Amino acid sequence: MNTNSNKMQISRREALRRGLYGTAALTLGSRLGANVYAATEAAAPAVGQVKAKSVIQIFLWGGMSHNDTWDPKPESGYEYMGEFAKAIPTNVNGIQLGALFPELAKQADKFSLIRSMTHRNNGHETAAYKMQTGHEPGERLSYPSIGAVFALFKKPSYKGIIPPYVVLTQPQGRFSEEGFLGPLFKPFATGSDPSAPRFEVEGVVARGITDDRQKSRRELLSKMNTFGNQLADNATVAASEDAKKQAYDLILGEGRDVFDLAKEKPELRDRYGRHTFGQDCLAARRMVEAGVPYVVINYPGGWDTHSNHFATMRRQCPNLDQGIAALLADLKDRGLLDTTIVWCSGEFGRGPKIDWQPPWNGGRNHYGNVFSVLVAGGGFKGGHIVGESDAKGEEVKTRPVYPVDLLGSIYQLAGIDTNAKLPHPMGLEAHVLPPPSDRVKSGGLLTEIM
Repeated sequence: MNTNSNKMQISRREALRRGLYGTAALTLGSRLGANVYAATEAAAPAVGQVKAKSVIQIFLWGGMSHNDTWDPKPESGYEYMGEFAKAIPTNVNGIQLGALFPELAKQADKFSLIRSMTHRNNGHETAAYKMQTGHEPGERLSYPSIGAVFALFKKPSYKGIIPPYVVLTQPQGRFSEEGFLGPLFKPFATGSDPSAPRFEVEGVVARGITDDRQKSRRELLSKMNTFGNQLADNATVAASEDAKKQAYDLILGEGRDVFDLAKEKPELRDRYGRHTFGQDCLAARRMVEAGVPYVVINYPGGWDTHSNHFATMRRQCPNLDQGIAALLADLKDRGLLDTTIVWCSGEFGRGPKIDWQPPWNGGRNHYGNVFSVLVAGGGFKGGHIVGESDAKGEEVKTRPVYPVDLLGSIYQLAGIDTNAKLPHPMGLEAHVLPPPSDRVKSGGLLTEIM
């Protein structure tokens, strides 16, 4: 048994199920509806200079504490800092990070930090919706996420095999990412842990089958499908067959190479970290290298640290630090950072004042008044701080930044018109972002780092 080949191998049964659903939507949308991609490209031409070709969104679902990480307040005392009272310098003068981020501290010239992000919403679902759509929850329409908008306006990637909107490894589930755009724009979730070993015995993948056997099974199934063969000229059946072929190409054909981390040097995989998040970051780099427009990494395990906060931070922050630092350095080395936006945030932050009362016993609660976001690449400058929180990290002190400002800046760098109309199935008026006159609050685009 060869246990040395660690590959990001999606379980074939699960991946084919996911792939068939996703590609069925793509194919059926193309055959049975008008060509949505062509229509939206004609309706919404690129605006300005397109600097970002791809986006990697690292979503810290549950909300990561800003005090302990990217906006340390060492002078605020034990009630606010607890065990993490130390701040460390970075390779950019004047910028400090929490002590749990020594690797990112070496890469501070490659990213900027927004320390005045705010929306004052403390609900997981509603805050996630605001952060990923730029729209207010409770409106009559359920808007698509930024990833779904990219899938709408950007062409499918890697020879049309890999969907334009990919999630590693599971959808976050706090809201419907595709919104009213429908299943055609739902993200493709890879499912399997890319850090899990892939064992082979004479070419047979554990818990799987050889490619030849897979092919013979498909051929046998096709021969037995006499009813479907009789309806081959039917548009719906033909679309279903196209979807199956596209799914097999994704999992068993050329598309599989993009997901195969064994093609990377072991020392590079070590640099990212042989843990789920580190290998997610490496997989994301391979996807943008293949031309995937929008990749989301939903951080495994989450950051909802009402209790066991400090233990969770000690466990997770080193992995987050290693993975992001390696990703930024690798993108830079390959000449991809200039055309790839990386942004990292939760739906909100965590309360700056520690809750020492039972049952939390030193936890931090939901906090949307002020929190931090990391942005890098794709036209965003590195080595800068945007905005400021107050002395204890409880409120915005200068330059408030709202979700509509952050997403609007990403859209502009990617050449997507924020005023472009979205195709609502009932013909209702809908735009990528709310028109300026309809925005509840806005601090303006992040022009200081663009």
